[in-house]
Amino acid sequence: MSFIIAEIAQAHDGSLGTAHAYIDALAKTGIHAIKFQTHIADAESSIYEPFRVKFSKQDATRFDYWKRMEFTLEQWKELKQHCDEVGLEFMSSPFSNAAVDLLEEVGVSRYKIGSGEVTNFLLLEKIAQTKKPVILSSGMSSYKELDEAVEFLKSKNVRYSILQCTTSYPTKPEQYGLNVIKELKERYQVPVGFSDHSAKIETCIAAAALGAEIFEFHAVFNREQFGPDTIASLTIDEIKLVSKSIKSVEKALQHPVSKNNNDSFKGLKSIFEKTLAVNKKLDKGHVLSFSDLEAKKPAHKGIAAKFFNDVIGKSINKDMQQWQFLTEEDINE
Repeated sequence: MSFIIAEIAQAHDGSLGTAHAYIDALAKTGIHAIKFQTHIADAESSIYEPFRVKFSKQDATRFDYWKRMEFTLEQWKELKQHCDEVGLEFMSSPFSNAAVDLLEEVGVSRYKIGSGEVTNFLLLEKIAQTKKPVILSSGMSSYKELDEAVEFLKSKNVRYSILQCTTSYPTKPEQYGLNVIKELKERYQVPVGFSDHSAKIETCIAAAALGAEIFEFHAVFNREQFGPDTIASLTIDEIKLVSKSIKSVEKALQHPVSKNNNDSFKGLKSIFEKTLAVNKKLDKGHVLSFSDLEAKKPAHKGIAAKFFNDVIGKSINKDMQQWQFLTEEDINE
């Protein structure tokens, strides 16, 4: 079964009310989980951290931005409860060991590891101690780094899955790395998914067709909104379409079609396939050529169109009218 995650992340811009509004909106889109990001500025950042995108007119440093994105433990619990009420799994990516402690109190059932944390073995150890499964995003990682992270998780008996991801906002088609989905499946033999930053509806649909099982994308009410990820996000209406499309592709993949058996098309074949006919008035004894022939619906009114070569060079044993079907009885052997 597919697992579809809509990431609110910082789209709430520090507003608890906006965060709740996103939960209500996303509950109507067909997704399975809502993911936030849990930032505790003092634990994960410093005044020296540069902006990835200098989008903010109100935050002097990125540390200040993370500070403004913080919610209290009680507020996180309220968000988790709201997700429970609308039937969606609450998820959040921790960016510090302190955030893991907070999320343990909130009550999460799994952890998503952001692309920048794959080499943070301190955080991986902290999460491993919770004994909960992990979804690992591969955005900035080489196979060497992924191998190291995977070996670490395996050594701790952590159940894990991996997402193909490209850390670029928005991701361009030549950066999607859809080929990596198959590579990850073969290399690690675990569930593999796709974390999307393209802001395009077709990207996750293509990933689904290539066998991705987990899907993640950023959500935003409007891509003109304030924030570092809005330009790489899907709108609520787009998420509805993507969710529906992923499930349709999944259903298709679960029902392979055999091209060795077309019995179910017998009725349609009799309608759409064709019978040979003559395209002009012909006299008895006329020797048939390619230019005398046409193919007309339906099938089974005479000689099938695929046998046209068998009648060329043979004569007819009666006068024939234009557009008349050609039968075996009309041909001299």
